[in-house]
This record gives sequence, C-alpha cells and structure tokens, in this order.
Amino acid sequence: MTIAIGFEGSANKLGVGIVKHENGKVDILSNIRDTYITPPGEGFLPRDTAQHHRDCVLTVLKKALSEANITHKDIDVICFTKGPGMGGPLTSTAIVARTLSLLWEKPLVGVNHCVGHIEMGREITGATNPVVLYVSGGNTQVIAYSQNRYRIFGETLDIAIGNCLDRFARILNLSNDPSPGYNIEQYAKKGKKFISLPYAVKGMDVSFSGILSHIEQIAKERLPTGEITPYDLCFSLQETLFAMLVEITERAMAHVESSEVLIVGGVGCNIRLQEMMEQMAAQRDAKVCATDDRFCIDNGVMIAHAGLLAFNDGFRTPLEESTCTQRFRTDEVYVSWRD
Repeated sequence: MTIAIGFEGSANKLGVGIVKHENGKVDILSNIRDTYITPPGEGFLPRDTAQHHRDCVLTVLKKALSEANITHKDIDVICFTKGPGMGGPLTSTAIVARTLSLLWEKPLVGVNHCVGHIEMGREITGATNPVVLYVSGGNTQVIAYSQNRYRIFGETLDIAIGNCLDRFARILNLSNDPSPGYNIEQYAKKGKKFISLPYAVKGMDVSFSGILSHIEQIAKERLPTGEITPYDLCFSLQETLFAMLVEITERAMAHVESSEVLIVGGVGCNIRLQEMMEQMAAQRDAKVCATDDRFCIDNGVMIAHAGLLAFNDGFRTPLEESTCTQRFRTDEVYVSWRD
C-alpha cells in the first residue's frame, strides 16, 4: 500500500488530493480545491493567482488531510505539478511541495499536468487504450498512447479552446463564477439562431484565434441592433469549435483503430461536447469516456495518482531538479508504468 498527496496549481485552481494504491486498486481519499475567481470581464493574472494559492494552500491542505483521515506520517510521496502552466502559480505550489518534502522527509515526484489528466481519466472511466481529447484553458490536444509515450496527433496552432471560450465570455461580460466556460454553455442552451463562423481545421490541427476575432466583430456590430442575441453567439461558437474537435478526434480514432475516446480537461465537462462526441462514436461502434467536474477540472488527486504510478515504478524527482516549467509537452514524459 502506498499513499500520495498531490498539489496542483498550474492555473486558477489550487487543488490538494490524496490517493491510495493497494493491490491494483485506487482509492481517492480526498480531493479539495479552491478557485481564484475574478470579476466579470476580467481574466486572472499570474501574480494575483499565485498570491491566491499562497493564501489558501494551508487551509486546503488541512482540509485534505482531515477528509482523508490521515496524518503526514501516513504519506509515502509528495507529488506536484511540474508543468505546463502559468509560471507564478506553478512556482508557488512547487515551493509548498518542496518545503513539505523537507519537513516531512518524504520523496518528491514532479508530474506533467497533461499526463495527470489522462491517467485520472483512464482510472475513473475504466478506458483501456483510448484516443484522448485533452481540452482545457491552456491546452487542446488529440493524443494516443504508443511505445511508452502519449503521442500528440493534433493540437491547437494558437490559443487553447478554453482560452477562446473564456475570452469570449469576457467580451459578453459573463460571470467567472463558477467558470466562464460553464456560463457560455448555459447561454448556448438558449440559442435559437446559428451564425456561420470560420471553420479552421488544418490537417490534424486546429486554430481558434481567428474565430474569436471574427465573433468579437460580429458581437460589436450586431448585438446592439438586436438582430442576434448573446445566446445565439454562444450557441454558434460552441457548435463550431466542438465540430472541429470531433473531426480531428475521429480522424485519430480511424488512424489508430481505436474504439474509445476519452475526454479530459476542464472543457471536457461540457455536456454538449460530450453529446457531439457520442454521436460520432456511435457511428463508429465506439464509446465515449468522460468524467464530471470533480475530475475534469484541475485537481490535486490527478497529480497524486499520476505521481504515484511513476513512484511505484521507481521514479523520483531530486530536490535540486524540482523546478517548474511553463512548457512541458505531453509527449516528453516517459510512461514507464504502461506496457
């Protein structure tokens, strides 16, 4: 039996999770999270987000230990997000992990944020060898496993899909509580009119920045006239972006002959995206594996789980190498724990 605590702070969520591995079984002991929420129309700056993490990390840590009903003496390894992410928040979180490693005399494991999402998704859904659609505020990738690496088959050429949705929410001055993407999803349900937008699929890659510029111009010109509503714009944006994602995911599934697709990352909570993916999968006699907001949205338990997989396979991060990096690609990680 091994127990890991995981610290996630790559963006505006500060998460601490505790997980136990015993005889091939995974038990989630706690999964506590605190989100930095800014006023409507504003994003979150790295400096302010890092301060939020520093302010609340001890409270979140104590809650996680209390809910798991363990003490630090029961923990075998401390896992933290090494990257990718925002520099300030990453560093603030890593400092906590390093400090506890020294205080508690526990080994460290640095975890790739993207691999954390994938491994947590596989564990929760039971997916065996899926094509992975990883969609969040900072990443958009289509991934499949091969020869101890999570290979990237397609990705965004500019901004991530979550960033595109968040920035459009700012244009509409939507609330950031609980998240801009969630509020766009609710607006889209009320949309009645589909507005044609650019469709930017380039091979296996996608591009969102031009679509965002285009819909921003439409919003400025046509919303004041009452010709269209914010609901119509959210509906049209979602349908267009998600159709692009479904297309490149299906192409990857055909290439690797997969009958499973796993959706991970914060945008993976979106019910409409799951519905569109299920329609495609049904035509291929495939299935969609997805999770709810407990595990789609950034959390500490995914870092603990992925870190513990590596730890149990002999991996350690020496203190002098426990740095963070804003750029840490999914396919850089050697996945030793998979065949």
